[in-house]
Amino acid sequence: MEELIHQINTAWEDRSLLSNNETKETIRQVINLLDQGKIRVAEPTSEGWKVNDWVKKAVIMYFPIQQMSTIEMGIFEFHDKIPLKEIMPLREFV
Repeated sequence: MEELIHQINTAWEDRSLLSNNETKETIRQVINLLDQGKIRVAEPTSEGWKVNDWVKKAVIMYFPIQQMSTIEMGIFEFHDKIPLKEIMPLREFV
């Protein structure tokens, strides 16, 4: 985890690294960990809520590394960089 934190903080300070495939993969790895619920942007502690800045930075840097795509739903057309997430069946939350 320390290596992920280091890579995210380094890319945050030097945005030219966003063109590097290794940096892109690191950012996507953080997003996958978020999706899996293994890390959080903010979490409760005994002293109150703690913001994990490195995770927040990864989320922000995720947008510029994604390609714009068109999503069509019926008569509506959306242009976005982030595909819609699939909804898990309710039984998986129980």
